Amino acid sequence: MESEHRPLMPQMRLDELLAELQVRLNAVLATRDRVHALLEAVVSVGSDLDLETVLRRIVETATKLVDASYGALGVVGEEQTLLQFIPVGLTEEEIARIEHWPHGLGLLGLLIKDARPLRLGRISDHPESYGFPPGHPPMGTFLGVPVRVRDEVFGNLYLTEKRGGGEFDEEDEAIVIALATAAGVAVENARLYEESRRRETWLHASSEVTTSLLSGADPRQVLAVVAARARQMSDADLVQVLLPDPSKESLIAEAVDGEGGEELLETVFGVSATLAGEVFTRGEPLSEADLQSAPYPDSPLRRLGYGPGLMVPLGGAPAVRGVLVLARRSGRLPFSGADGQMLHAFAGQAAIALELAETRRDAERLGLLEDRDRIAKDLHDVVIQRLFATAMTLMSTVRLVERPEAGKRLQHAIDELDETIRQIRSSIFALQGPLDDVAPGLRSRIVDLVEGAGGHLGFMPGLRMEGQIDTLVAEPVAEHLTAVLREALSNVVRHSRATRAEVSVEVASGGLTLVVSDDGVGLDAPTRRSGLRNIEERAAGLGGTSELTSPEGGGTRLRWHVPL
Repeated sequence: MESEHRPLMPQMRLDELLAELQVRLNAVLATRDRVHALLEAVVSVGSDLDLETVLRRIVETATKLVDASYGALGVVGEEQTLLQFIPVGLTEEEIARIEHWPHGLGLLGLLIKDARPLRLGRISDHPESYGFPPGHPPMGTFLGVPVRVRDEVFGNLYLTEKRGGGEFDEEDEAIVIALATAAGVAVENARLYEESRRRETWLHASSEVTTSLLSGADPRQVLAVVAARARQMSDADLVQVLLPDPSKESLIAEAVDGEGGEELLETVFGVSATLAGEVFTRGEPLSEADLQSAPYPDSPLRRLGYGPGLMVPLGGAPAVRGVLVLARRSGRLPFSGADGQMLHAFAGQAAIALELAETRRDAERLGLLEDRDRIAKDLHDVVIQRLFATAMTLMSTVRLVERPEAGKRLQHAIDELDETIRQIRSSIFALQGPLDDVAPGLRSRIVDLVEGAGGHLGFMPGLRMEGQIDTLVAEPVAEHLTAVLREALSNVVRHSRATRAEVSVEVASGGLTLVVSDDGVGLDAPTRRSGLRNIEERAAGLGGTSELTSPEGGGTRLRWHVPL
């Protein structure tokens, strides 16, 4: 019996050794596979240079390496709170049910304050646990590892719910720590690439803006280029160029770039009630992590749901020319310090280019005014004097002509010379008026009204203007004159059935006289008494008179006169 059982002992020992060897071989193979997976993950994380893509890839890779059901990357801000939260493993419906993303309190806040790996078998058992926000799916096991960029903690990797019901072990922690190290390098590379790309864009944009302005391009088009290039440099969702109104109490969006930007053109920002107004007043850039928590609830950008904001003055105090406003949608990363410095430099160069362009336009305008003044003097001192001398000669010749027909022809020539002299004088006064690109003068407004009436009448009314209309008529009186002329021409169009109309505006002897006449049906036609009453009241309010008559030849004649 004893001899029969003796050979079994070595056999059992060998089986145990072989089994142990198999376990160790399996462990070595599993470790090899995880090392290969880690190496592939490191290569995958570092294969892209877009920061947003890199961050999401880090989370997806970490969840695969440790077989976690859920993963997230929380980006840490300057005030030790989570600026961005990138989740993986949640469906769109689950995300929609969550009331709010974590802000960096509780257990997540502990990792921010004490940037060391943390592994838990059950989240709720930790004393720092605050629980989950409403709508958040339940989670038990937890592994948290910081992601460092050089000596700076960029954020934290959060992994929960290991598949199979187990807990995260030391090997899982070591793998995620190794991945976090590679992730820090990938984040740094993406940042450096993004910064170099933006600097290249900045140099190109600055050159483009300066060249456009100094080559005489329309400033509004250049402002649109400024907005587009600023958005390209900063990866913003919306960029506005705000310029002050004449009172400097409001800022108006003169150029907008971004989705739905056309609807935001001419949006008004109060200087005393918005962040942009603060930047305009102080002349210093201002960055806001979330415009929704900014101190001005009535801010247009806050109402539109924008989150991170950056506002940069165009120029330095006290000569700030406007404000460059940049905004991103809620949930996106705030603008970095590098963004602020680059855009501040860009805005400063744009402001200098605007000032140089304005100076160049002023010089051109001055040259044009000098040319117009020289032409006016030549017309007055040479042309009018020669015409006047010719008219005087003809007047003295009329007495010597015996035939009546010849005398009538001479008198007609003299009358034509007088009318030519009056027209030249009118042209001289027009040359001495304001330039068209500064502000439309009274002469220009009168011409526009008469031409507009011609389109309705079917013929162009005659127009005669004499005297220094643009320089001697104050703006309040000019507004009354244009209103009266508009009403008078409207009556001609609606009621006169005229085939000819004349408009005369004259400044002489300290007064302004407007005469509108036509060859229509006369005063028997129905007229708007309210319109005529307004014309009379405007004249009386300025100390003048208004007279509506029907001449012997028919038609209607309105004479409106006010003192200057």
